[in-house]
Amino acid sequence: MKAIILEGINQKLKYTDVPVPEIGMGEVLVKINAASFNHRDLWIQKGQYGGLRFPSIQGSCGSGVVEKVFDDTDKNWIGKEVVINPSLNWGNNPNTQTKDYIILGMAQDGTFAEYVKINSRLLHHKPKHLNSEEASAIPLAGLTAYRALFSRARAKSEENILVTGVGGGVALFVMQFAIAAGCNVYVTSGADEKIKRAIVLGAKAGVNYKNENWHKEIQKLSGGFDVVVDSSGGETFAKAADICKPAGRIAMYGATLGAFNSGVPAKIFWKQLSIFGSTMGNYEDFSNMIQFVTEHKIKPVIDSVFKLKDAQTAIEKMERGEQFGKIVLKISQ
Repeated sequence: MKAIILEGINQKLKYTDVPVPEIGMGEVLVKINAASFNHRDLWIQKGQYGGLRFPSIQGSCGSGVVEKVFDDTDKNWIGKEVVINPSLNWGNNPNTQTKDYIILGMAQDGTFAEYVKINSRLLHHKPKHLNSEEASAIPLAGLTAYRALFSRARAKSEENILVTGVGGGVALFVMQFAIAAGCNVYVTSGADEKIKRAIVLGAKAGVNYKNENWHKEIQKLSGGFDVVVDSSGGETFAKAADICKPAGRIAMYGATLGAFNSGVPAKIFWKQLSIFGSTMGNYEDFSNMIQFVTEHKIKPVIDSVFKLKDAQTAIEKMERGEQFGKIVLKISQ
């Protein structure tokens, strides 16, 4: 089969032939129609990720058709269109992952290939309102967004929600999910054009975070926030605490700006703020996320679609930060 192989740190993604995976107990073989990129793929290529293994097939997100099963108990999956939960070995505690937790597409070969093997427990029916490219955009980013917004921050209808760094896959899903849930959604971005596009999709307003007093601007527009969902950390954290309402919640799923380096702790305890760390999600989170997408007919924002052989060109676009939405590889159909 054709696949994209990463042979080492800072190496280009290589389009080549590899053997079709052999499935074992509890596993199925999925013929991948489309797969999507996450920033995780770029961090792995740059060596900025733990547990690196080379050569490897990247790709955490994919949609396709079940072609083969190992166990007769799974035979009803044959021929079904599916999306794959890339959250492996979460464990039985819904509150936190086990030490054996991994994400599809490094420790286990991923979806940037014509076929992938996966445990049948991680299969979900593709929402009927989505095509293969749209469905492939959901898994990692959708799961991360759903857990941060709902399972952790417990966002509710009519609350004010701030989504920082809109334009990336997770942030856009947070925005779309919050809008669908009836929240008042505001955004930040370093690009005015991305803010305009977010408003077209239903955000109330947005501010460019390159402005010195962006947090004061967004607070004036909104009146303050019940929930802030952030992936940047750094100085953003202190400003998020400033603009939270009393009893506000901050959910963090990343730290692109690094460690917290400013802020007044009293603002956190005096305002009774809750700080939530969040990453990916458990099996129930994924199932609930797919159900939410289906019920609200949510369509992921697709930035661009590339052929599998053009994966290196696609990841270079991600590195430049040009995308608004998900970058997808069309593999077969």
